[in-house]
Amino acid sequence: MVRFVAVAFVLSSLLAGSQIYAAPAGDIVARQIGNLQCNIDRLSIVTGLADTQKTLKTLSTELASDETAASSIKSIQDSVSGAQSAIGVIGKALITGQKAPAEARDQVLGNLTVAHDALAAINSTDSTAAADLQKALTQLTNAQLAGEGVVNNCK
Repeated sequence: MVRFVAVAFVLSSLLAGSQIYAAPAGDIVARQIGNLQCNIDRLSIVTGLADTQKTLKTLSTELASDETAASSIKSIQDSVSGAQSAIGVIGKALITGQKAPAEARDQVLGNLTVAHDALAAINSTDSTAAADLQKALTQLTNAQLAGEGVVNNCK
């Protein structure tokens, strides 16, 4: 379902972008629609965060007996959800031809930073949980890199 929403978001962005005639300037229209790399980065952050959430769900089960780790995983899930919500705000702005709110971009960055730092601080002696912790950290880092790509390539 999440992948469907991500693909629908990208396709809707492209479709909506092609329908924007009342945008104030050509530069803003180009930024909103984005080039191929921009749209790849947009899709990558959306799917990367969805994959991270799946891994975090697995970790919440694996680390359920460790109250501290379980609490940290819940906080990380909330931070990733916050980033996803802010991306949704940005997506709605793009679809309607509006400028993406800077506050939403700041929320994405802030939530991903908090999630990354909290995830990096968790340790587990269980080999399966440790592998999933590393997997989640890699997924989150890749999503952050895609977010940086959006900032750099969607100009």
